[in-house]
Amino acid sequence: MAAPEPRSSTGAPSRRRRIAPAVMLIALALLAFALHWVSRPDRVARLILAQVGNALGLQITASGASEYRLRGTPMLAIRNVVARQPGATTPVLSAERIQLELPWATIRALGADWTVRRLELDAPQLDLIALQRWQATRPPTKETRIPTLTDGLRIVRGRVIGDGWRVEAIDADLPSLHPDRAARARLLGRVATGELRVPFDVHAALTRPAARAGLGVVGRVTVQSPPWTMPMRAQLSGRLHNGDDGIGLDGMRMGADATYRSGATDLAFTYGIAGPTVLHDGELRIAPLGAVMYGMGAIPNFQATGAFSFGDALALRLDGTLSSWPRAWPTLPSPLDSSTSPLPFALDYRGRADLSDSTALRLQRDATRFDGSFRLPAILAWVDTLGRASPLPPLTGHLSSPRIDIAGATLEGVQVDFGEDAAP
Repeated sequence: MAAPEPRSSTGAPSRRRRIAPAVMLIALALLAFALHWVSRPDRVARLILAQVGNALGLQITASGASEYRLRGTPMLAIRNVVARQPGATTPVLSAERIQLELPWATIRALGADWTVRRLELDAPQLDLIALQRWQATRPPTKETRIPTLTDGLRIVRGRVIGDGWRVEAIDADLPSLHPDRAARARLLGRVATGELRVPFDVHAALTRPAARAGLGVVGRVTVQSPPWTMPMRAQLSGRLHNGDDGIGLDGMRMGADATYRSGATDLAFTYGIAGPTVLHDGELRIAPLGAVMYGMGAIPNFQATGAFSFGDALALRLDGTLSSWPRAWPTLPSPLDSSTSPLPFALDYRGRADLSDSTALRLQRDATRFDGSFRLPAILAWVDTLGRASPLPPLTGHLSSPRIDIAGATLEGVQVDFGEDAAP
């Protein structure tokens, strides 16, 4: 039998030499495909939005041109972003542009590090009702993770939609955000509902971005309801609340120095309100509510308790006491004018946010009582012309008194109806 030929000692290296170019070609092909794929920012954006959407239970799309950079601090900008619950018609959030800058360390941490360099949003719109419907579908968590924004947050032309109201033209500048540090921001915008506008320019501070943290807000706010305006310097404080009943402030306190202005009329006064404040299903509620007002001239001084809500309509209920009859109001007939008794009152309103609908009023001094209603625009017009117009305010209702002295005559068992068609 012939002896087998010995194997060439160069066979394995030759095969490796043949395989090496093939592996290199495959690697180069994969690299070329990867470079081609990542050279399309829209594809990168779709992949990232799909991953984020799956994690949040949202459908997130971006129909505008996207861009990114990898040099320095990686940046991704996406345009015409819409995030909604699957099957929902109203988006939770939309924005013309969202730009996110993430350090390489955050990317390599794969979710363990939540450090973000900067976040910018152009024309974001948040629907509160859609937001709370989405939140109701999320699994409960023990705590909410707060990212670190080393170079802050910037919002321009923002908008928040509530139930029958909105906050628009929002500009916000947050220089930085850290989970365990105090945060400060400047906020500008305006609340709008119907014909009412409330522009604001305020500075806000948080002890830390977490539930139960303290919040303080100070700045200028103006209520505009032509033909009158009411500029004020306001302060607000409270503790952040986030529960099944909504988001808001526990222990909310707000005070302001304000001025009512209409034509040549300027009436300065100070007011304060307090109570737990909750925003749920797009409606703002304060109940129980405490309120106090101090003024001069035609502005009454009173203390009251009640409730407030603001959604598709404004509702206000107050039960309190006028400390005295304002001196600028028409003088009460005797013996009411000589009484030093306080004047308990009850006020109940539900209607448009500018308080132009009818308000129920009950006012009493001793045994004299008025039950009726008024419309605030008519009362304000009457206040603007005090001393030149009718001495009787534009009220509708019924007055009863055991005794009134008029022009030297004493009337007993007095019953008076007020109104356009009433004949006293």
